[in-house]
Amino acid sequence: MFQGLTEKLSAALKKFRNKGKLTEADVKEGMREVKLALLEADVNFKVVREFVKSVTDRAVGETVLESLLPAQQIIKIVNEELIRLMGSESPKIEIASAPPTVLMMCGLQGAGKTTHCGKLAAYFKKKGKNPLLVACDVYRPAAIDQLKIVGEQVGVPVFSLGTGADPVKIAKGGVEYAKKHGHDMVFIDTAGRLQIDEDMMEELERIKKTVAPHEILLVVDSMTGQNAVNVADTFNARLDITGVLMTKMDGDTRGGAALSVKYITGKPIKFVGTGEAMDALEPFHPDRMASRILGMGDVLTLIEKAEAAFDEKTAAEIERKMREAAFTLDDFLVQLRQLRKMGNLSQLIGMLPGVKPGAAENLNVDEKQLARIEAIVLSMTPTERIYPSETLNGSRRRRIAAGSGTSVEDVNRLMKQFEQMKKMMKQFSSPGKMRGLFGRKMKIPY
Repeated sequence: MFQGLTEKLSAALKKFRNKGKLTEADVKEGMREVKLALLEADVNFKVVREFVKSVTDRAVGETVLESLLPAQQIIKIVNEELIRLMGSESPKIEIASAPPTVLMMCGLQGAGKTTHCGKLAAYFKKKGKNPLLVACDVYRPAAIDQLKIVGEQVGVPVFSLGTGADPVKIAKGGVEYAKKHGHDMVFIDTAGRLQIDEDMMEELERIKKTVAPHEILLVVDSMTGQNAVNVADTFNARLDITGVLMTKMDGDTRGGAALSVKYITGKPIKFVGTGEAMDALEPFHPDRMASRILGMGDVLTLIEKAEAAFDEKTAAEIERKMREAAFTLDDFLVQLRQLRKMGNLSQLIGMLPGVKPGAAENLNVDEKQLARIEAIVLSMTPTERIYPSETLNGSRRRRIAAGSGTSVEDVNRLMKQFEQMKKMMKQFSSPGKMRGLFGRKMKIPY
């Protein structure tokens, strides 16, 4: 996420670090580099101009120019201005005092509305809500079937009247059904188009007038950059949206849309989609996102993901084994399974402070690879799992490969990954180091 922007901003800000003292000319020269980095990231020109002006005005003040560590002051100002640009507070979904809370999802075709209706429903279901999905897209082939599949995946029912029904009547019927059957949240999946047209907007306006949703979330594809911002501006002008959900953020190396949409529309980003999995959804926190953009990691989000995924007893046991240097391949398999619950491994490692953008790309573990690892480990004897370095000679590796239906290369690759993971974990093997990095509350086993 934001890899390209992070690299360019880091290069621009690095020039400040090489100077013991800064002059006004130094600040303006450095900010020209920042301006270019933002423009190349497809940030809206008006946003870039306002951002650079704000940072420059603050940076040329006496506090920075006379500071002993001016580079740190500049980075602090850039961080604060990024937060201000994306919204100073973390926006929340408005929950109705009298249920159900109705959320109307809108956006262009292909942005990911249907999938993210399911993701949002799953997110609030984990928080104790009883959501209902309402299928109002009667135009796109198999749109209703897709929503039903998504509903099955997350265990949320779908209300539908079929492809021949009026979307406005479906939306109204869905809300009435929710009231009768105890659903306290309703997610209305509306129809989109490949581009904005009058018929679509009029239909959305009629749905809004009929069901009076508490939230109108616009789903936009972050990969489309400035086009996403223009779409958001148009939808906001017609529907007065309450917030934005940005999808495909895991593939957005530029970040132009995320930095521009709040400034242009005045409406906050409330959620971001970070992958294909149904739990790959995060609330949007401007301060954490600014930290990621500047390459400073996002430990708070990492902790939240870990606390949701890790079993406390298992984590404590593996932590003990790590301290006693008794970490085995069985423990390694447990770790991988729990890490997969947290999401994409390369994204997680990218949240650690000091990790360069893209440095963890090769550590991604997909489901097929996890299945191969499990088969390989289960094909070993108990002794081999405890002492792999000492026992796994060539003939044993060939036997394990044959027994697991894999190759010797797969076994060798696993052993290499296991040794690398042990080295990485060793850095955080003492409780003091783990508390220092993750906070006292976290009991993370690595």
